Amino acid sequence: MSSPVISYPPELPVSAARAEISDAIRDHQVVIVAGATGSGKTTQLPKIALELGRERIAHTQPRRLAARTIAERVAEELQVEMGALVGYKVRFTDKVSDATRIALMTDGILLNEIHRDRLLTRYDTIIIDEAHERSLNVDFLLGYLARILPERPDLKVIITSATIDPESFAKHFAASDGTPAPIIEVSGRTYPVEIRYRGPVEDADDEAEPAEPEDEVSAIVAALRELDREAPGDVLVFLPGE
Repeated sequence: MSSPVISYPPELPVSAARAEISDAIRDHQVVIVAGATGSGKTTQLPKIALELGRERIAHTQPRRLAARTIAERVAEELQVEMGALVGYKVRFTDKVSDATRIALMTDGILLNEIHRDRLLTRYDTIIIDEAHERSLNVDFLLGYLARILPERPDLKVIITSATIDPESFAKHFAASDGTPAPIIEVSGRTYPVEIRYRGPVEDADDEAEPAEPEDEVSAIVAALRELDREAPGDVLVFLPGE
């Protein structure tokens, strides 16, 4: 198995806070990392934990697609094969082996493991990502982890959240003397945004039969073709539902 190559992209804000995050994880059982989308916390935190010598890292995501794609990204950055040092587990798919040290999974998968392993002894580090979404699964996990932490002094818990009331998570995981868990704020990246409104595409031939209303996929494809004629860049498409 190839050795991981741990490096941190300098353009990500979380990279600048790496030393502070690393010290907090080493010195505290629970750490809250609050940052806007684009700060890099999702892809870089498991690498920071790995560099600290953590051996069995569970990293939860609210959605199956995110678990898979983030695992692929982390494996790519570490220059290792998927399913070895980095893997993922979602419903119906298990790409985790005995050699896996960073396992991406949905929060539901981790919650289900409690039935077989009450103290989650399989892991020495648990990263609960996107905790601000406050799904039932996440809330159950946060409540359960707070209960078992005294029985697992070796366990490290990292909670990531948008900058929406991270203090509530810090209070929930307060130490026995009432001291809240440390919060590390990481700035996000901002980019100029241009807003264009596009109505449905209409048939240019007036004598043609009336066109069917444009569907969602056709509208997206038309917008992508338009963007493809412009300078190179990334595209993020928001769709309804899960």
